[in-house]
Amino acid sequence: MQDWSSILLAATAVLFIGLSKAGFGGGLGMLTTPLCVIAFGAKDAIGILLPLLCAGDAFSVYHYWGKWERKNLKFLLPGVVVGVVIGVQLIGRFSARELNVCIGLLAVAFVAFQLLKERIFAAEGAFAPNHKIGIPCGIGAGITSTFAHGAGPVVSVFLIPQQMPKERYVATTVLVFTCINWIKMPFFFGNQIISRDTLMTSLAFLPLIPLGVWLGVWLNRRISERVFMRVVYTMTFLTGVQLITGFNPVKWLR
Repeated sequence: MQDWSSILLAATAVLFIGLSKAGFGGGLGMLTTPLCVIAFGAKDAIGILLPLLCAGDAFSVYHYWGKWERKNLKFLLPGVVVGVVIGVQLIGRFSARELNVCIGLLAVAFVAFQLLKERIFAAEGAFAPNHKIGIPCGIGAGITSTFAHGAGPVVSVFLIPQQMPKERYVATTVLVFTCINWIKMPFFFGNQIISRDTLMTSLAFLPLIPLGVWLGVWLNRRISERVFMRVVYTMTFLTGVQLITGFNPVKWLR
């Protein structure tokens, strides 16, 4: 990074990590990778972000310890491992633009699915998690997380229909992403996606993680469950549109 606009972009992205790890605006976290690609370049962005994501996980797990639905791990993680292995083998074979479009379409489809389910199948009751749905969702989460740390919509598709209370949903999301990110870590080191240089850059931005997590936790405790879900859906949809169109509202900073 050579100018103040790159530093600002990177700092904003890292702050978003903390916010999303605290569970505020799940879609907000999906903006992290595009912003970091602009700031760091596509080659280094993914490797720089993973240690920061793991740091955010540590703070989030502390705040939400024991409030999650642990059973979701047994349905998602087998597929996640498969997805990460596939993702590491494919990484670098697709352009950042192609990947962003795929994630954006997935995000928009996720919101559409939720709206249709709530309005048409409202009397259906809560979704009971199972391996039949969990394993494909886990594979999708593993692949998208490996490419762009963008598994939020896939995991949300599995968790939100369970109709958990707000805090339990947030805590379960934190637990799932903590496991996904630590599963990726040895693969990233083994394939030189994380290097000494990327680790030093990660360290420089580390102080922004606890600030973002604290702010996210504060917002979660002061927003009603109904408003919270609207924020999740709205931010996920807007992020999806941004990724599909390639429009970047912060380009003027460059």
